[in-house]
Amino acid sequence: MTGGRTPRRRAREFALQGLYAWLLNGKSPDEILSDLAENPLFARANTELCTRLLRGGVREAEALRGRFAPYLDRPLERLSPVEHALLLLAAYELAHHPEMPARAIINEAIEVAKVYGGTEGHRYVNGVLDRIAGDLRPEERTPQTR
Repeated sequence: MTGGRTPRRRAREFALQGLYAWLLNGKSPDEILSDLAENPLFARANTELCTRLLRGGVREAEALRGRFAPYLDRPLERLSPVEHALLLLAAYELAHHPEMPARAIINEAIEVAKVYGGTEGHRYVNGVLDRIAGDLRPEERTPQTR
């Protein structure tokens, strides 16, 4: 991570790293947060948001997967861990943070995917999140998301 990122962006990046670690090694959110806190940049993140996103994504992983699995073009097991973690993160935020516009959540996920994901991962994440947002927040649909 470099300079110029907002505390909220940093929170999402750290939450992504935490969800990624959880998917790969099954550590508890508390263990993961302790590990993340060792990074000197963690103090520059919105640590409260990071904690909510990480804990919520882990706690509700099965329900969140149920929301995005119908929109996947492959079995869940074939998602990259970064795509999987990003979908958990953004789906949780879409479902539980109505104060944040859906488009802003999706745009943040796309930007984070560009940094941490594969070459076309951001496009894939965008397509799935647009469909989830349409289900969860139909009142926010714009001509771009229909």
